[in-house]
Amino acid sequence: MFSPSETELFEALVKHALSDGRGRKRWHITRVRMYLALENMLREYDGADKRCLCISQSQALAEVLGLSEANRTITKYPDVNMLQLPYPDGAFDFVVSDQVLEHIEGDPFVAIKESARVLSPRGWLVHTSCFMNFMHQLPLDFWRFTPQSLALMVKSAGIEVVKAEGWGNRTAWTYMQLGFRGEKVPEVPGNPIYEMAMRNEKKWPIHTWVVGRKS
Repeated sequence: MFSPSETELFEALVKHALSDGRGRKRWHITRVRMYLALENMLREYDGADKRCLCISQSQALAEVLGLSEANRTITKYPDVNMLQLPYPDGAFDFVVSDQVLEHIEGDPFVAIKESARVLSPRGWLVHTSCFMNFMHQLPLDFWRFTPQSLALMVKSAGIEVVKAEGWGNRTAWTYMQLGFRGEKVPEVPGNPIYEMAMRNEKKWPIHTWVVGRKS
């Protein structure tokens, strides 16, 4: 833990770094590394004839992935529950959920299998979640996932895992606990907050994600 004087110095340095007027400020600390890893990953598969299921209002993740033309079905909980999706087999070319799995009030393996069921052959699924995170009630908070656990669930659903990754570091955790979690990060190499957002300690994942493709 920081002493009071060290905390004040850290906060002053953070505020100075966040005030950098250069570069874009798109995402806060928990999204930068994850979204950059996923940015435009599916753009080449996009098209007006494609269908994308955005579970629990995850349309922002679809945008990050480059799915700007696909026809979107945007669900909202509890009207649509990921444990029992009201769609036929193979109805979608893409299924995405952003920070949803930790809130599943039931078996997350079942939720992943449901997302795989409604996916068309050669379709893509992308799920993001968290591992080291405070409890956040939206409406309830049940689970935490490592990259390995996300990969296990996707494989168990019969989907090929393309990537399963995580991001986090101990300095970022301190930064968030001091109240800077919601501040958008300047995308400027060399800026200490941006460098912190890019630094990854694999044993300390804060957020995790998996990308899979159906055969």
